[in-house]
Amino acid sequence: MKRAAALFLTILLSASAGSAREADVDSVIRKLDRLYRSSSSRGTMKMTIVNPHWERTLVMDFWSEGMEKMLIVVKKPEKEKGTATLKIENEMWNYIPNINKVVKIPPSMMMANWMGSDFTNDDIVRESSFLTDYTFSELEPPDAEEGMMYIELTPREGVVTLWKKLVMVVDRDNLLPVQQRYVDEKGRVMKKMLYGKVEVMDGKQIPTEMTMIPLSEEKKGHRTTVEYLEIDFDVELEKEIFSLRNLRKRR
Repeated sequence: MKRAAALFLTILLSASAGSAREADVDSVIRKLDRLYRSSSSRGTMKMTIVNPHWERTLVMDFWSEGMEKMLIVVKKPEKEKGTATLKIENEMWNYIPNINKVVKIPPSMMMANWMGSDFTNDDIVRESSFLTDYTFSELEPPDAEEGMMYIELTPREGVVTLWKKLVMVVDRDNLLPVQQRYVDEKGRVMKKMLYGKVEVMDGKQIPTEMTMIPLSEEKKGHRTTVEYLEIDFDVELEKEIFSLRNLRKRR
């Protein structure tokens, strides 16, 4: 009887530990999902695109409302000034000033590169949600670094993505991302995003720099870095800012 009771207690404690662990992963994913989101935000970011043949830098203003709405407008360089991207819920449009035209982006193009960078349309407007679009669990890789949490995210059925799974590497001390790996159907890590320059902006601790690095041979020497220059959270925004009318006015 004592042995049976001890066995039952062991099973019970193991189950409790497993539940606590899942809850911990769940809370981390919730934090990551809203890391750069808030009830609203506005700010300025710089994108530097590098490949073996050229390098260019874009400076952009952006506005967001929750996870549903986002507007990005290019300020520099002059020849691309006014180029804009608008996202409202599951729809996305680009405004191209040199032809004065608004182009709707179909769902199939969300994985296409944005403005010639190594970030996709989805990366830029943060259309995907880790919490609702993926299932997730903690990993224990044999080469795990001390102090890091590894989380595997698998797309739910019906989610449009190029990737079989994502792997997030998170610092256990501050629960901020360090690296995100993109894994294809063959199990190969095809690109990675590195997070750095952790700073406090408007009272919120975030990595202010993200560098996307493709790992395929044909993309050797390519990388794109996005740096937040300033950001304000929970700000009051004009009601009409997230509209096609406003997007066209940006010309």
